[in-house]
This record gives sequence, C-alpha cells and structure tokens, in this order.
Amino acid sequence: MNPNTRTSGEPAGPARRAVLRTAFTVAVVAGTGGVLAPVLLRGQGTGAGNRRDAVGPERFSELYRGRDIRGGTTPVVPAGTVPQAAAAGDVTTASEADVRIDGRPLHVMRRADGSYLSAVNHYESYPTLLETARAAVDEIGAAQLSAAPPHAI
Repeated sequence: MNPNTRTSGEPAGPARRAVLRTAFTVAVVAGTGGVLAPVLLRGQGTGAGNRRDAVGPERFSELYRGRDIRGGTTPVVPAGTVPQAAAAGDVTTASEADVRIDGRPLHVMRRADGSYLSAVNHYESYPTLLETARAAVDEIGAAQLSAAPPHAI
C-alpha cells in the first residue's frame, strides 16, 4: 500500500491543515506589518526634522528632456502675523507652489499628505514638485502648456 494514498475511512490530515493555517496567518501578519511600517515609523523622531519644509522651501531649475523646468514653493504667512514669529516657526504657514515648463505655468496642487499633483496628470501624485514637473513633461511630450491660466474668469 502506498503511504501517500488515503483510504476512504481516514480523516483529513489535521497536521496539514495546521501547517496551512499557520502559513496563512504568518503571511497575513507579515503583509500587514509591511504595509503599516511606514505609517507607524513616520511619527518617530524629532517633530520639526521630519517635515520637508523644515529644511527650507523646495527650489529647482533644470533642463529635462529638452524642456526648461523651474519651480519652487513660497511660504504664505497669514495676515496679521508677526514676521519674527513666522520665521521662528511659531505660526503654521502654508506654501504656494509655482512650477513653470518653458516659462509657462503648470497648475500644481498640494494634497493633504504633502504630495503634489498637476493639471496635466491629476490622477497620480508625486512626493516632490520636481517629480511632478518631470512627470508633466513626460506626459505632454512635444506639446506646449496653455498660456492661459486654467481658471480664467
């Protein structure tokens, strides 16, 4: 009799089920840990050192695929704020993004998670303005951006 074959009266192997259940549980826990690790580890460290704006506003100017892309962020301080308090970081400030491709403005929006998206490819977000501008250049190819603002009255 072959040891790998079962007779109709034998119960299904509980050891096999236990091994499969354990393997599945390990896979689920490992996958969940892998997905949650960046979220859980992001909160560690010093508060101001983890923010991108803590170092300074993002600025870039480069020639990418034959296109001149320039851009950066400008801090926007609420009206009535003392300039010294804003410089010391006592006031929460927003930043306004300005990106230009061959001198024409690219409409860029900042998402709540700190990433950016543009009017050219608004279904995908990018962590920096430079990556957003490069993706827009890749998308438009040889075409030019419109000279008119996107929300003209």
